[in-house]
Amino acid sequence: MKIDLNELLAISKKYLSGMSTLTNPDFRLEQFEYVKKDAVWEVIVSYLVENTNKRIATNALSAIGSINEFQYLRMYKRLRINAHKEIVGMYMYDNK
Repeated sequence: MKIDLNELLAISKKYLSGMSTLTNPDFRLEQFEYVKKDAVWEVIVSYLVENTNKRIATNALSAIGSINEFQYLRMYKRLRINAHKEIVGMYMYDNK
């Protein structure tokens, strides 16, 4: 099944677009592989979301520790795309 990389990313972006509230979630195609026995593409796509789990500083000393808090987090999803260019599976993906 032939799908080019830009198309894999476009299909993934369309499917995942509602998972981020950001105007530009910075979608990236991180990995891809064609799984011949299942006739699907497995792709890992990352995108940005707002960090809603920021710590609240309770005093001056804890405020110093929160300097390294990130405003955005990069999320990773593993998607399976079939020959009809449909998403047939979405899975949590931990990049660690």
